[in-house]
Amino acid sequence: MSRNADELAEKIRQIAGPAPVEIGLILGSGLGHLAGAVEGVAIPYDELEGFPHAGVSGHNPNLVIGALEGRRVAVFGGRAHYYESGRGDAMRLPLEVLKALGADKMIATNAAGSMVPDMPTGSIMCLTDHINFSGLNPLIGEPTDARFVPMKDCYDPEMRDVLTKAAVEVRIDMQDGIYAWYSGPSFETVAEINAIRMLGADAVGMSTVPEVILGRFLGLRCAAISTITNMAAGMSEESISHEHTKAMAPLGAAKLEQVLRAALPHL
Repeated sequence: MSRNADELAEKIRQIAGPAPVEIGLILGSGLGHLAGAVEGVAIPYDELEGFPHAGVSGHNPNLVIGALEGRRVAVFGGRAHYYESGRGDAMRLPLEVLKALGADKMIATNAAGSMVPDMPTGSIMCLTDHINFSGLNPLIGEPTDARFVPMKDCYDPEMRDVLTKAAVEVRIDMQDGIYAWYSGPSFETVAEINAIRMLGADAVGMSTVPEVILGRFLGLRCAAISTITNMAAGMSEESISHEHTKAMAPLGAAKLEQVLRAALPHL
């Protein structure tokens, strides 16, 4: 844990109160509204030295600390992506701060493209595993042997079970699947999508995998859910763009919020 993370955690406690955080939530494109449901304090990233600027439209760069469904949460309203700076570890400091605030669990959300015909736009998918299609890693340059992080069950089976039961409880159809990380910012070609499908992935996106690697490195139990905002290249006649992603994200976001709210008391 870096000294800067401990100092930032103390600053956040002075603003939001001393109670330990239990769970961290990282919100993807179009999902920032969930932060508004938290009863607590919003701290702009630009007041937290070293936090990313989250310069992607559709993200709300605030850290919100407070209560959601009876749990003490830290909600990251925006994330930094590899494609913004070329840094795979851009979310390391925020996650170190999350750990320093007392959390032992993290749930990441993202917008993704579906490669499964019966998982259309508006669906949600609970990640069972991932494929690091980019080949990048946020722990490159870490000098200690802690960099050799085992990734079996990196999406915690018990947390996934809670999320699955919550989806059933609120009568939301949430599929399971494997997520492939593509670095972006350009979208994938049809040939790349065909390759990723043959490797076994069900959805593709430009985030989450670096955060899960970092989360496991820090000892956090991790889970993740994708909102399907489009069919991947070659899977339909949709015109894929970031504006399309932002427009379609609310379709799945409402479902995801219901599942998270039902799951949080049991995590």
